[in-house]
Parts: sequence; C-alpha cells; structure tokens
Amino acid sequence: MAVMKSYKPTGVLMGRLAHGSDLLEEITGICRDNSIRMGRVEAIGAVSGARIGYYNQGVSEYEYVTAEQPLEIVAMKGNISVKDGEPMVHAHVVLSDENGDAFGGHLAAGTIVFACECLIEVLDGPVLERKPDDETGLPLWDMA
Repeated sequence: MAVMKSYKPTGVLMGRLAHGSDLLEEITGICRDNSIRMGRVEAIGAVSGARIGYYNQGVSEYEYVTAEQPLEIVAMKGNISVKDGEPMVHAHVVLSDENGDAFGGHLAAGTIVFACECLIEVLDGPVLERKPDDETGLPLWDMA
C-alpha cells in the first residue's frame, strides 16, 4: 500500500540558469545555497549537449546516453529531497532535436545549459531521506 505524507508550499524561486552551467549541478547548488531540503522543480529552455539515463531493471544500474548537439528542453520535472545529508534533485527531462524528434530519461550531470528558465517550489513537511532500496537497487525515499 502507498505511503503518502502531507506538504505545504512555502515559496517559489524562479530564475534563469547560467549559460554553460551543468543543469543538474546548477539546480542542486541553488537548493544547497537556499537550504531547500524538500520541493519540486521544473524547467524549460535549451541545452548545448545532454546526458540522460535509463535505469536498466535487469542489471539494477543506470545506462547513459550522451547527445553532443543543441536540444530543446521540452519539459523537465523533478523533486528535491535529501541523500547523505545533502539536497538531491531527482529529475526527468524530455528533449527534442532540430527535427522535433523527442527522447528523454533521467537527468544526469553533463547536461549543459544554453538557456534555461527554472522554477523551484519549496515544500514544508517531513524531510524525505533517500536510502538504498533492496527490492529495486535504487536510492528511494525512506517512508518509515
């Protein structure tokens, strides 16, 4: 049975990320600098190159794809929680190329911002810590 916890929005940060920055690292840094431990994140814009992951359930590890070309960020959504005492951004991204062909997956370090507008919604409530999950091999929220 699903275990859910209640959260209350307490604020929203909106802004433009730095050209040439790493998308995941930039958002994580904003969370760290603003003491954000719970939240949700979304972004639109463009990247000059990307690295996205796919979790291979058969071998319980991520496989990564790198695209070294300009791409549009059609959508990026994710959440913010805590892992090893630090803010962790877990986001998925959909990207499209010059033909409008789209692909996506788990946002990974190595995705470089060309232009990006980002929104971070800060949530107040129990801080969820990511811990290794025996069943999936993933660092999932400890809902205890």
